[in-house]
Amino acid sequence: MLLIGGTILAAGAGAAVAADCEINLRSADTHPAGYPTVEAVRWMGDQVKERSQGRICLEVFPASVLGEEKDTIEQTQFGVIDMVRASFGPFNNLVPETQIVSLPYIFRSPQHMYKVMDGAVGEQIAEGFAQHDLIVLGYYDGGARSFYNGQKPIKSIDDLKGMKFRVMQSDVFVDMMAAFGANATPMPYGEVYSAIQTGVIDGAENNPASYDTSGHFEVAKYYTLDEHLIMPEVLAISKVTWEKLAPEDQALLKTAGKESVGVMRDLWAKKIAESEQAVEKAGSEIIRGIDKTPFIAAMEPVYAKYVTTPEAKTMVDTIRSTE
Repeated sequence: MLLIGGTILAAGAGAAVAADCEINLRSADTHPAGYPTVEAVRWMGDQVKERSQGRICLEVFPASVLGEEKDTIEQTQFGVIDMVRASFGPFNNLVPETQIVSLPYIFRSPQHMYKVMDGAVGEQIAEGFAQHDLIVLGYYDGGARSFYNGQKPIKSIDDLKGMKFRVMQSDVFVDMMAAFGANATPMPYGEVYSAIQTGVIDGAENNPASYDTSGHFEVAKYYTLDEHLIMPEVLAISKVTWEKLAPEDQALLKTAGKESVGVMRDLWAKKIAESEQAVEKAGSEIIRGIDKTPFIAAMEPVYAKYVTTPEAKTMVDTIRSTE
């Protein structure tokens, strides 16, 4: 039996199944079981096992069982973990190209993001990941982040002025909020509920699924679909693991990984629809169809700060010209 990952599987059902395979791969995810990313990689594992006639097994470890995102990324780079599903945020300082596709309003819609990431721009970013020992198998959907708060409906950019919003600990996010005329308050995700409840902040921003599952809708009933950030995520395999595989097995994983992208995106669309319906049923007001033009125009100083090299400017132009 060949164990690709650096750590032997713990005893139990997973180990028993793995014992039947020649190659055992472990994939890490911070999301819980049932989440679209987790289920898409599990689907991939089923396909890989079937197409390899039981030679290759892929087990997904959800809910940060193998560590938090930053830790699992590093372990995958070293080959301790074989695969990881991760957001682009932790890579912004490592793979410069990921910072460009993390800019506010760089994508017009989720469909625009899919077309960009599945094309030449995605291939260019994959080359950046490969330089850091990660082989991209596909790009998932991290969702469209929008504002929610407990004070008032946000229908225009003027409604944001002076409000306090929690953001991730990211310079881009802080600068984005300043450009909107709002105040950024970086804080851990787990503190957001109580911070809104006690008035430390007015609200936060995230995708509809997170707004729902976190329970934030209970203390912030106004949710505005401004979609200021449409985030791709990456599914990657360790270069250490990759180079141990035969070419035909590499091809099998590449194909199954690419196919899992469509599965994930379909599951995500269903999850978003379910979450929006659930929060509205619970009393939230979802503000749709706002004019995004002033929001987009306000991002000019953010782009001026972060899009400074000829390469970055070319990528921005390529993304914007993609139809």
